[in-house]
Amino acid sequence: MANPAHISVLAAPYIEALCANKDGRYIDATFGRGGHTRLMLNKLSENAKVLGLDRDPDAIIAGQALMKEDIRFVVAYTDFAGIQAAAEQQGWSAVDGIGFDLGVSSPQLDQAERGFSFMQEGPLDMRMDFDAGQPLMKKLERISESELTKIIREYGGEKFAGRIARSILERLREGKLNTTRDLEDVCFHATPKKMRHGHIHPATRTFQALRIWVNDEMNQIDEAITMAMKLLKAGGRLAVISFHSGEDRRVRDLIEKQVHGCLCPREFPMCVCGFKPTMRWVQKKPVRASEAEIEANPRSRSAMLRVAEKLAEPC
Repeated sequence: MANPAHISVLAAPYIEALCANKDGRYIDATFGRGGHTRLMLNKLSENAKVLGLDRDPDAIIAGQALMKEDIRFVVAYTDFAGIQAAAEQQGWSAVDGIGFDLGVSSPQLDQAERGFSFMQEGPLDMRMDFDAGQPLMKKLERISESELTKIIREYGGEKFAGRIARSILERLREGKLNTTRDLEDVCFHATPKKMRHGHIHPATRTFQALRIWVNDEMNQIDEAITMAMKLLKAGGRLAVISFHSGEDRRVRDLIEKQVHGCLCPREFPMCVCGFKPTMRWVQKKPVRASEAEIEANPRSRSAMLRVAEKLAEPC
């Protein structure tokens, strides 16, 4: 494993579902520290090729090290919505499999300077790539309470989103919101007392929502999954691991649109759109981690794997 602190989740079912053609071309759209990529390379033949994508500079360093170890692998510095351009740069018009491991990796959570975690004190940044976009602090300075409430509720599933959003902006105006620990404190005290000591920390969902917002992750998912399905050759597989219900629903719905024919409104007496399915489900019901994996790697508890396959031709 590229980094002993990072354990790849759902590794066995992910690799088994994705790498159907041992001589094929594959894309790891979320390279991270290369855990899944190395397992892919171990599964594939000497004729296979794997392209890794990431927008985290530290991940690119890990990818460049892997390139020196294995000539079958190449890494590209881009977000996963840049998947089509990255494939074209390799001269690939179609591939045998594309995998996504959405969310944030353990090494990123462990880096206090990124601001992803409330377990360590760090700046209010949360960017995957420090050279792109605006840090969380700057974005908070320009947002309304209603907008922030919507983000925390939709991206985090936080039922106390209104209270937390109001408290965040009040603390910001007072000049008392400067670090991740300050943000954690706001979330904790904005949560009703009887709800503060459950199995999930009161700041967890808000931190998740703000990270998704800062990095435009939902729009990235829409673009990347749509392009990935077009890039697959007949029989090619798409495997996606997500870690919360919002991401999983997004992935499911994007694939569902390509699985079912006809996009006409239900009230139409006959189909006039002419749309034909391009994908089929291999694993529609999400694969989840076993109890043994959860015990060895608690991060896997919320992981969900969905797998779909490109049809040979519209039917």
